[in-house]
Amino acid sequence: MDNILEVKDLSRSFPDFQLNKISFSLPRGYVMGFVGPNGSGKTTTIKLIMNLTKRDSGQISVFGLDNRAKERDIKQRIGFVYDENHFYDTLTLEEMKRVVAPFYHSWDEALYRRYINEFNLPVKKKIQDLSRGMKMKFSLALALSHRAELILMDEPTSGLDPVFRAELLDILQSEMQDEKRGILFSSHITSDLERIADYICFINNGQIVLSDTRDNVIDKYVLVKGSRDQLDDAVKPLFVSIRENDFGFEGLSDQPGTIRGLLGNRALYEKPKLDDIILYTVRRDRHAAVN
Repeated sequence: MDNILEVKDLSRSFPDFQLNKISFSLPRGYVMGFVGPNGSGKTTTIKLIMNLTKRDSGQISVFGLDNRAKERDIKQRIGFVYDENHFYDTLTLEEMKRVVAPFYHSWDEALYRRYINEFNLPVKKKIQDLSRGMKMKFSLALALSHRAELILMDEPTSGLDPVFRAELLDILQSEMQDEKRGILFSSHITSDLERIADYICFINNGQIVLSDTRDNVIDKYVLVKGSRDQLDDAVKPLFVSIRENDFGFEGLSDQPGTIRGLLGNRALYEKPKLDDIILYTVRRDRHAAVN
């Protein structure tokens, strides 16, 4: 399978944080949800891919090219949609477009006009007068108008109301009909990723917890509910982490077959959501750090 993005053994150290030999790959034609709690390394990774900060070690390949040696060529083919816009707020959309367009050899003015109309963007309005959702759609219109093959999105739906979020996801799903494109979608809103992502890459404390197809990630775990007296020494080690209360327990296990064999029909089993996987994994890691 042709990978549009490959990250291998990537490391970057800061005084209070370390990205520790992370590896993952995104096949062309797919969307990868990049998930993890705040401070886990998502934005740092995206900055390293963009060569906005220097890596200590490891490799990053975009379109099969080294992201440092071929930075200019790669950035001609990448689009960026960030949670905070980096536009000149006093310019209108049309004026901002005239600033951006000359940087891209493959800029398609007719395509830009099409997206402006499809997204209902008011080109004569100043950027500072746009809603957050409109700014996001404008960023996406710019990325698509130079025919970006890889789109990097850092928390694009954060702070958007449900209507704008749904609209943005609809746009992305429509654009992914083009199987030459790939999207790395960093977000903490896991319901968005459950809807749109083909792959999930979960990072915590600067390390990759898992990176696989969305279905494989979900199928790897089971959410178990039962009575506290079932949590004996044979059962407890099978859980990623457990929440107990006066009525019983709820826990996430990454050994679904084994735990079903031990508890049988005495427990309730549910398919977890991405939120559950993140919550219980982060709880485990924080508990381990304290102890």
